[in-house]
Amino acid sequence: MPLNSTRIRVGHVAGIAVDLDWSLLIIFALITGALAMGLFPAWHPEWPVALRWGAALAAAALFLASVLAHELAHALVGRRRGISIRQITLFVFGGMAHMDDEPRDWRDEFWMAIAGPAASLLIGVACLFIAATLIGPIDIDPERPQDFLSALGVLPSVLLWLGQINIILGIFNLVPGFPLDGGRVLRALLWGATGDMRRATRHASTAGQLFAWLLIGTGVAMALGVQVPVFGSGLIGGLWLMFIGWFLNNAAVMSYRQLLTRDALDAVPVSKLMRAAPAGVDAGASVRELVDDYLLNSDQRAFPVLDDGRLVGLVSLQDVRPLPQSNWPHVRVAEVMTARDRLVTVAPGDDAFEVLGLLGRHGVNQVPVIDAQGRVVGLVRREDILRWLTLFGDGGPVRGRISGQR
Repeated sequence: MPLNSTRIRVGHVAGIAVDLDWSLLIIFALITGALAMGLFPAWHPEWPVALRWGAALAAAALFLASVLAHELAHALVGRRRGISIRQITLFVFGGMAHMDDEPRDWRDEFWMAIAGPAASLLIGVACLFIAATLIGPIDIDPERPQDFLSALGVLPSVLLWLGQINIILGIFNLVPGFPLDGGRVLRALLWGATGDMRRATRHASTAGQLFAWLLIGTGVAMALGVQVPVFGSGLIGGLWLMFIGWFLNNAAVMSYRQLLTRDALDAVPVSKLMRAAPAGVDAGASVRELVDDYLLNSDQRAFPVLDDGRLVGLVSLQDVRPLPQSNWPHVRVAEVMTARDRLVTVAPGDDAFEVLGLLGRHGVNQVPVIDAQGRVVGLVRREDILRWLTLFGDGGPVRGRISGQR
């Protein structure tokens, strides 16, 4: 069923939701095309076109399944170590196991991080072993290796490629640059050695950025025609390597910033950040009354909508903008508001960091704060959280300063 505009939920594995991002089609198409028009014709010039494409589609699908196995290894080991993981997303650069919280101990981080590459290496070795078993004893002429490849059947050919690509994937992920798995292993070891997760993350993130710039530089060299060992040369390969490097650099920077944000909002309840609930707007009032009596007289952009004192929705400046001014006197607030059953709400004791993520996921700037009795006690806005981060997100002893304000 549809999850949002960019992802589709395809099911659950071991109680963990699996989502496919639309960008996954890019890598699926690239792999299929590269195999059907490049590798398999080189190995098997005698194969008909339909067989090449069929084998390529099967190989691409099995590769995506092995990426899922890689992420499941992270998730299952993490869950055994007490880390809550309820969702995996597969996208153009591989996959991601979404953690509800950061590991609390460096050992948890280490074993969870190492599980993914270990799974890829195990899958790679298993595929090569099965391929070798299917092929059986064979003499390979070192001067004519093509004869060996052309003699392979469809299944051994697919397994031979799949085994190699999984081993490469496992080794690549062990590169000690955050947020790659190897970077997380590095962070875990630095964390264990120093006892300081933030410092360990900073160093691992720096290593990740250095590796990313190395990829970008290598991609530039390839695009300019330089023959790079392992990668070769060429504009397309160089651009792809630069794109991967750019993505890893951004991911390394954002991962460290996210940790600082989490630290600054650690143990901060919504009640500390929210604004007192503004006066409610009657559901039967006109949009003209809403504009004149509320929006123009306050810097508040959203107001609760009440019907006999009950919360029935939330109306904001964004709800009014699409409506022509000539219609304002004739349209009721209830007709343009976001209804109660469609509202994203939070409780006063909810964690501010989780609320910040909630705002981003739903693309809204504020959410109502509802108490245990169902009353609107405030609104928490994105700018309220950012103001807190401006004051307390500078990397200092955040937790101590929060305690001092209680």
